[in-house]
Amino acid sequence: MTRFRRKICLALSALSLFILVILKLLSPEDRISGGGFGLEIFPQERQKDEQVDADVQVDALPEPSVIKKIWQEKVASVFRKSSQDQDLPPPNYNVHVFYYTWYGNPRFDGKYIHWNHPLLPHWNANVAQNYATGTHEPPDDIGANFYPALGAYSSRDPSVIEVHMQQLRTAAIGKIEQPVALMEGVASVSALYCFDISGVLAVSWYPPGMKDENGEPTENIVPLILEVAAKYKVKVVFHIEPYQERNDKNMFENIKYIIEKYGEHPAFFRYKSSTGKLLPLFYIYDSYLQSPKIWAQLLKSTGKTSIRNTPYDSIFIGLLVEEKHKSEILAAGFDGVYTYFATNSFSYGSSQNNWKSIKAFCDQNSLIFIPSVGPGYIDTSIRPWNGQNTRNRINGKYYETSLKAALDTKPQIVSVTSFNEWHEGTQIETAIPKMRGKDAYLDYLPYKPTLYLDITRRWAEKFYQEQEKWLH
Repeated sequence: MTRFRRKICLALSALSLFILVILKLLSPEDRISGGGFGLEIFPQERQKDEQVDADVQVDALPEPSVIKKIWQEKVASVFRKSSQDQDLPPPNYNVHVFYYTWYGNPRFDGKYIHWNHPLLPHWNANVAQNYATGTHEPPDDIGANFYPALGAYSSRDPSVIEVHMQQLRTAAIGKIEQPVALMEGVASVSALYCFDISGVLAVSWYPPGMKDENGEPTENIVPLILEVAAKYKVKVVFHIEPYQERNDKNMFENIKYIIEKYGEHPAFFRYKSSTGKLLPLFYIYDSYLQSPKIWAQLLKSTGKTSIRNTPYDSIFIGLLVEEKHKSEILAAGFDGVYTYFATNSFSYGSSQNNWKSIKAFCDQNSLIFIPSVGPGYIDTSIRPWNGQNTRNRINGKYYETSLKAALDTKPQIVSVTSFNEWHEGTQIETAIPKMRGKDAYLDYLPYKPTLYLDITRRWAEKFYQEQEKWLH
């Protein structure tokens, strides 16, 4: 086991070295830096040797396909062997990360999907006239303020899913007392160690044949996600989107479909209920769009289309946005609440100052409270008029502050918004510096592309340790 863990770390060391060399070639004059101030939750983890000098040109950056190939060649084979030998540490199945499968490119989908997101007009025509319209033109111009290290990828690309699972399971930045200089003129890097990040992927889901307004149907990607997830001992839950005409009757049929088709898969997540049963768990996005009376037909044992006490009974988590949703979620028969939005103070539910009172309400009513944390928020590449809701990342401090606020409530589960919602700038997936014409995308410099995976790993470990104290 030690031999395999050493192989993993050596592979990740090679990857980190490659990224360091890339970032050495980038120029601070040509990019937007993310300086700022804030609470330093883990100052001992923010050593200078985790930072990267950036004194050269952005256009020297290799193609994303090269970066992906490095992941595949240097990491994938080692991870596969280690997974077979059960050498990786166990995942934290109480950390759930929201994941989107709606991206497409010409190679796998015949066209770009979602990366070419339109610029959405403001609902007020007087405001809308002050902003540009049109659509983005990938691969260099995408509907996001950051640019993914894997480029404008397809969610159907097996190699992309493989890399995503690797990123979820591990982070590769650590610390030793005597850093080793890798090469003249390049920042030294600490020795690498391998820890799990998250054990559960909350996959955005539409029923077969259905899609969001800017995408294409993606339900047929689920089998591939489950297969790759199982290799890395990652579990999958379903984040049910507000598909057209969603109601209690078709929700019953869709839950039945998911459980019958995927319920026996080893990557299918089940959570121990208050009665001790292991049940599937479902997040219901925008649950408030249907009235509590409609939901009660499905979620109450007395409802006409009740799913309770059937083979498809599950744990259902409703979205809490406004304060009134607390009582509505309770009346509807949900088993818990989540807050989703990564914008602190955007809504009652996303306001971290309210989380302790929400948790108290949940405890009083036997509901699961799942606070949602995120690294920041910016969506001005698709909503150019929405700058007031931007939440700067402050080099990871915004994320750590929200993680601390979540853990202070002693939750059963913490959810992360998101792994790859690039349109809203909430991703923890690796991003790279890149020019868009004369402007630059935002990036994670002066830290490495794995910064937010790293922070997630540290806090997943801390969450596990804290839960051990709460339970014993």
